[in-house]
Amino acid sequence: MDKSKPTVVALIPARAGSKRVPDKNVRFLAGHPLIAYTIAGALQSGVFSSVVVSTDSELYAEIAKYYGADVPFLRPAAFSGDLSPDIEWVEYTLKRLKDQGNHYDCFSILRPTSPFRLPETVRRAWETFLAAEGVDSLRAVEKCKQHPGKMWVVRGGRMHPLLPLSPAEQPWHSSQYQALPEVYVQNASLEIAWCRVVFEGRTIAGSVVVPFFTRDHEGLDVNNLYDWQLAEETITSGRGSLPAISGDPYPVSENSRSF
Repeated sequence: MDKSKPTVVALIPARAGSKRVPDKNVRFLAGHPLIAYTIAGALQSGVFSSVVVSTDSELYAEIAKYYGADVPFLRPAAFSGDLSPDIEWVEYTLKRLKDQGNHYDCFSILRPTSPFRLPETVRRAWETFLAAEGVDSLRAVEKCKQHPGKMWVVRGGRMHPLLPLSPAEQPWHSSQYQALPEVYVQNASLEIAWCRVVFEGRTIAGSVVVPFFTRDHEGLDVNNLYDWQLAEETITSGRGSLPAISGDPYPVSENSRSF
């Protein structure tokens, strides 16, 4: 760890209670629980002073520790609901860490649902963040596949363009994708921010955000069964790589691998 650079802690959110894919954060993918790949990528990147998993589950905590992450405390149920905003658990975690004597300049949110985020992905993002002057945070984005210029809202049985910005002579909804302005959508791969944006502004992003352009499958987000099948196919076809894990899988019965 370069002591001349700001210190940064990796925060990996892994609450229990996923609805679309039950226990997706610890569901087995290619031999290991999904969360293992995010932990491995974070540890192997060499960027972080500590890799902390925020979970409300004793089982998830045990699995996270098995793969080398720190779980110094469990997340309260009040911050673990389907609609709980990120600022709640991030603020809680950073404050608890600070109370324990662990002070960091920056934090990075690494979600387990992006297993193709490699160590070099994390290093590239960190260097991008450090090189950007005057920013509050960095967020992973990719070029959108479904352009908002072709999206509509329906009110009173009539359709209205979502984005009323296109020129009247050539509306975006009637234009070819290649002719539309480039638009980027955030993905779940990673976020980096100064801790001050949490403590001073109670936000995880601040107001000045630098983009981090993910490549290939770095931003693939596994959130439903279709995504899961896509991730498995990506691995078996060799089109995408997971962070390497050298140890044995977390020891559970074969029946538990599907959770």
